[in-house]
Amino acid sequence: MQKQSLRLLSACFGLVSVLSIPMQAHHGWGGNSGQETELTGTLEAPVSLAGPHATMKIRVNGQVWDITLAPSARTERAGLKEGIIPLGATVTVLGHRNKTASRFEMKTEKVTWGNRVFNVYPDRH
Repeated sequence: MQKQSLRLLSACFGLVSVLSIPMQAHHGWGGNSGQETELTGTLEAPVSLAGPHATMKIRVNGQVWDITLAPSARTERAGLKEGIIPLGATVTVLGHRNKTASRFEMKTEKVTWGNRVFNVYPDRH
């Protein structure tokens, strides 16, 4: 009887562990600074809606930054779609950079290109 209880407990623990993996993988805003930062640079890699979050890369003072936007569907609803901003265009992003200074990554709330503003997280500012 005790052996069966131990097996059941082990199985339950294993199931809970497996089910919690997706929640651990989605880091939210925790790894980013609480302070808003604005960067202006040139589009190095176009907007991609392929992943769970839209992404793009911009070059600022010779450094390429990885820009994470809202989830792809939300970014698209904000009007920011693949191919809309041409490579080499000047863009300004507003968001929260990674807390680790050597990681040139930013989770972005707003992208400005010319006279167009894409508020991918309008509820955050």
